Amino acid sequence: MSEFVDRLVAKADRESLLDVAYATVDTPLGTALVAATPRGVVRLALPNEDLDRVIGQLAAQLSPRVLEYPARLDEPRRELDEYFERRRDRFELSLDWSLSHPGFYRRVLRATSRVPLGEVITYGDAAARAGNPRAFRAAGTALGSNPIPIVVPCHRVIRAGGDIGNYGGGPEMKRFLLELEGAV
Repeated sequence: MSEFVDRLVAKADRESLLDVAYATVDTPLGTALVAATPRGVVRLALPNEDLDRVIGQLAAQLSPRVLEYPARLDEPRRELDEYFERRRDRFELSLDWSLSHPGFYRRVLRATSRVPLGEVITYGDAAARAGNPRAFRAAGTALGSNPIPIVVPCHRVIRAGGDIGNYGGGPEMKRFLLELEGAV
């Protein structure tokens, strides 16, 4: 961004005219996008996602006041860098759950956010931790709609038979993350 644009965005932030800030993050998997509201990280777009489309969705679902403002995302970007460098075993970020469906789906995501690095659980385990042990398919759907992957580690949920299962970034990305964490 130019210095002029930087000043305008900073002014918008100071005057509470910036509802969603975003920045890109270089990862070993490619360029990701992290977005936050004043409440916390609301979206992490994986490298295989169309970033312009994600920004449009943020504007439609949260607020049209969406601007690129890396300064507001320094902490999430730092924690993601440390994670990929194997220097961080858990995220300590505030999360904004606005883009996750309320009820059972959100309970699945919150339960999954507590699965420690290096461990995996099954879809049935995720469902049980969210209060409905038989709803493993619904737990899979909830995990498939996770707006904050990696930080909310849906990649740590595998099939009961040990197969890694599906992932928004594809099975190769899921395997990479599980290998990075020493879980497989």
